[in-house]
Amino acid sequence: MTTFRTIDQLDVAGKRVLVRADLNVPMKEGKVTNTTRIDRTVPTLMELAGKGAKVIVLSHLGRPKGQKNLDFTLKPVADALASIAGKPVAFASDCIGPDAAAVVNAMNDGDLAMLENVRFYGEEEKNDEAFARQLAENGDILISDAFSCSHRAHASVEALAKILPSAAGRLMQAELEALEAALEDPKHPVAAVVGGAKISTKLDVLGHLVGKVDQLIIGGAMANTFLHAKGIDVGKSLCEHDMAESARQIMAQAQTAGCDIVLPKDLVVAEAFAEGQQADTVALDAVAADRMILDVGPQSIADLNARLADCKTILWNGPLGAFEVPPFDVATNAVAQEAAKLTKAGSLVSVAGGGDTVAALAHAGVGGDFSYVSTAGGAFLEWMEGKVLPGVAVLRA
Repeated sequence: MTTFRTIDQLDVAGKRVLVRADLNVPMKEGKVTNTTRIDRTVPTLMELAGKGAKVIVLSHLGRPKGQKNLDFTLKPVADALASIAGKPVAFASDCIGPDAAAVVNAMNDGDLAMLENVRFYGEEEKNDEAFARQLAENGDILISDAFSCSHRAHASVEALAKILPSAAGRLMQAELEALEAALEDPKHPVAAVVGGAKISTKLDVLGHLVGKVDQLIIGGAMANTFLHAKGIDVGKSLCEHDMAESARQIMAQAQTAGCDIVLPKDLVVAEAFAEGQQADTVALDAVAADRMILDVGPQSIADLNARLADCKTILWNGPLGAFEVPPFDVATNAVAQEAAKLTKAGSLVSVAGGGDTVAALAHAGVGGDFSYVSTAGGAFLEWMEGKVLPGVAVLRA
């Protein structure tokens, strides 16, 4: 059930519509090198323009530290947007004041424009209401299409949404609907895959998930800490030995909540995390002192795939092994491909997010086969922790 306002609830014809997008794209020598974030917000922009709105894009780029620094100008991003959208994009050399107003006032219905980097002003990151009111002078409506920024209480994300009538854009809507389907109102059984290097960075995620999911699959080097907490020798593997008690507490919470903590059945070890290493599959109690755990073995893969067959929903954040270097990508590839197969068959809703996760799924060749893959990093993690995201809270119906 959608609990936030969307474009469908607004009449945008003839209106000046500010769209807060996240166009913080990679750049090299003044050129955009990856247009994924632009591509994903274009449908919102074109729909609004098609409905007769004057569409004015707000975004940040990089960390100019509240100063006008043309190393972080959005002009090349506006040029890339014009190329992708197939229509001109007017560019204003400021996001407030007379320069912005001149560009906006010259627009016709259906036109696109982009204002300069909002982070050229320190007031943006301070969530300054007066600055938000200056931004609001150039718009009648705000469409928020930047879930990846929604964990930040910044002026163009939160304060502005309290001043103008606001709603989620199509990208934000897709993200929120996917997340609600995965954790707020999912079809059970629900499994979550949580991987990564350190349990210390995901304690809040794990603590929140044990009360929400039926199975919590621990992967990556994080699993080593759980194995160590159970008294298993992990050799010279990456392991947070001082977090053993925290791991035991999470396992106890899970038991109380009726959540099954899923750890590896067997392990793939090598002398070093490097290409060309001899990789061996060993039992849990057979990790030599001079070896490190870099993936899970075939018994673990078979176990996880069997569990997926019984699941209706999976939430995925983090790889199962050190997927960046073959052959330590085998488990992540195999289980991701199984999840993708079940998704395509219609028996599994699969939602994934986080930078390493996006890269791992792309590496496995299934980035486009999950129900939804979020490119948001911090916002996705904070949502998994159960935190209220300020940029989402202001859109609640």
